[in-house]
Amino acid sequence: MTGTAGGPLDGVRVVELAGIGPGPFAAMLLADLGADVVRVDRPGGPGLHIAPSRDVTNRNKRSVTADLKTSAGRRAVLDLAARADVLIEGYRPGVAERLGVGPDACLARNPRLVYGRMTGWGQQGPLADTAGHDIAYIAVTGALGLSGPADGPPAFPANLLGDFGGGALYLVVGVLAALHHARAGGTGQVVDAAIVDGTAHLTALLHGMLAAGAWQDRREANFFDGGSPFYGTYEAADGGHMAVGALEQRFYAEFMDLLGLAELAPARDDPSRWDELRAAVAARFRTRTRAEWTAVFDGSDACVAPVLSLREAPAHPHLAARGTFVEHAGLTQPAPAPRFSATPGSVRRPPARPGADTAEVARDWDVPSLESLQKGPQS
Repeated sequence: MTGTAGGPLDGVRVVELAGIGPGPFAAMLLADLGADVVRVDRPGGPGLHIAPSRDVTNRNKRSVTADLKTSAGRRAVLDLAARADVLIEGYRPGVAERLGVGPDACLARNPRLVYGRMTGWGQQGPLADTAGHDIAYIAVTGALGLSGPADGPPAFPANLLGDFGGGALYLVVGVLAALHHARAGGTGQVVDAAIVDGTAHLTALLHGMLAAGAWQDRREANFFDGGSPFYGTYEAADGGHMAVGALEQRFYAEFMDLLGLAELAPARDDPSRWDELRAAVAARFRTRTRAEWTAVFDGSDACVAPVLSLREAPAHPHLAARGTFVEHAGLTQPAPAPRFSATPGSVRRPPARPGADTAEVARDWDVPSLESLQKGPQS
């Protein structure tokens, strides 16, 4: 079985130099859309404490093993790059160059190559050479400070906002744009995808609102950061939570009617009564369980939904009907997104096991130097 099976990126070859976090996720997205992604794993693995068979970010890929600290490993990666459309790496700036597989070396072998670089701080700047993680990257962009209570610390959404939102997705956008350019003009290039840049870019609307005086630069002081009583979360009788997003007047009216507080609806237009309104809404939500409130608001335009856990989400009726989650190789996992009418993506291979596909890739990509890695010690 080859690495491709339809999808809008069918026929695109991608080399992923193994890492953790946003790089593998970006490569997974390309693989979900049909690209033939070959992951180059290092001997001993990338250091992520998860069984390779359960690492969903490595689905739809094939894996080879190469030690880039050896001449044989470097030669194999450069041979792969010569046959690829895209290469993705997530090292600190300068590491790929020291290993002999940096942009200059790879583009010398393949001038049409799109060389994608995934970092937190970017390739230049005072912090470029320092360590960091998602939470630090989103902290300096102002994004972390948007969430959480006004009288408490900021709340961070795992590593979704930085690593995957501001990082991986921007890397994919950049790679696809550069791939389009390479196919039109024959010239590859380097894509510098920094989590700080992407996360800052995500705040564009808020910066516009801030400049217009429509956003206050503090938490719980705005319509959709928890500052208003009709946009936030409320605890139900059983300890579960309901999410409320009734911003528009007609949605708000339906929300208050179904909640049984229609007489308090006018308080929406008087911020001095928001504390009173918030207390009344909170008290009413505590009178029923999450399941009961879900039933009350089901099918309405009140913009209310239950707050589900990761294990609960796949069973939500709407998500189940759309097939938003799928089961493959014994793993429940998000389905490929977005969707395409003519060239749908799919989950076609389980997570790649390090080095398991070396012979297959060597044959399919015509890279004999990969086969030599299996025959003896690398030097």
